[in-house]
Amino acid sequence: MVCGGFTCSKNTLAALNIFYILVSFVLVGVAAYARVVTVVTSLALVGGVISCGVFLFFTALIGLIGACRHHQVLLFFYMIILFLVFLVQFSLACACLAVNEEQREQLAKSGWDFSSNETRIIVQATSQCCGFKDQDGGQHPSCRSLTCCTKSEAGCCSGNSNSTLKNCPCSSCLEKLSDKINYGFKLTGGIGLFFSFTELIGVWLALRYRNLKDPMANPSAFL
Repeated sequence: MVCGGFTCSKNTLAALNIFYILVSFVLVGVAAYARVVTVVTSLALVGGVISCGVFLFFTALIGLIGACRHHQVLLFFYMIILFLVFLVQFSLACACLAVNEEQREQLAKSGWDFSSNETRIIVQATSQCCGFKDQDGGQHPSCRSLTCCTKSEAGCCSGNSNSTLKNCPCSSCLEKLSDKINYGFKLTGGIGLFFSFTELIGVWLALRYRNLKDPMANPSAFL
């Protein structure tokens, strides 16, 4: 049976916006998790999904209030903003899924370059890796405290600023984090893409509900 009445449409739209609030927490949580597991914090695409989750949360609040009050202005702006959130979220999700290995490496390298020395030390200690890649040269903290550097006199372990990772007993951080970065992009993109299509339902339902007459309102209000 199709939900065509005013009360049914109102309750459906309200429930949908409560669902969007939950989705916003999922988007922010998944994207934040992707940033944590990859450790490299400057993943712009993943950060964009977090922003979409925040905007979706506030948009859902507007939609919930507009649905409960049948507020024409709020419902109008709700439709516009929700459609814009859909476009941005859909684009970012597709971009996350379409990123190839070379682009992921470039994004991760950018994050490494902009990270503080303290962050790099944490990355190396957590992943038991040394430097970002073998072309790093001296652009990484000393790895002498790592397990892989035990009893090694390699330049990367001794803290030689002119060393490379060619003879280093430790794996590079790119090698260690590659799978995690790939997983983070795929997880964020997949969930973002899946939930983005539900936002089109919200736009359609809000448009339909906005044009329905409230049976409890003044009959002359729609004349």
